[in-house]
Amino acid sequence: MTFDCQSCGACCCNTDENRAEEYVDYVEVKPRMLLFRRPELLRKLTVLNHLGERHMKLTGEEQRCVALEGKLGQRVSCTIYELRPASCRIVKPGSKECRRDRRERGISGA
Repeated sequence: MTFDCQSCGACCCNTDENRAEEYVDYVEVKPRMLLFRRPELLRKLTVLNHLGERHMKLTGEEQRCVALEGKLGQRVSCTIYELRPASCRIVKPGSKECRRDRRERGISGA
């Protein structure tokens, strides 16, 4: 089975476990990351938690990353792909986490 990230996007959504625990500090953006060099994008795409840590904003019922465009399970893209945080870069297509995220979002190939 081929896991095409651009026809999925499930890993760009807060997991069911996190949602159940009301955990919304999804993807941390640390000062050494490329995105931090773009203050206009930081203001638009991130939020600070109660500890002052910066995280990507989540939006909508799906609690998906605000930088994700398109329709989950059909066609998606990351608007900051080259600047995406480190934890976004380590996601591996077809991994256990990938299959879990796809299953949670009802995307085939889980």
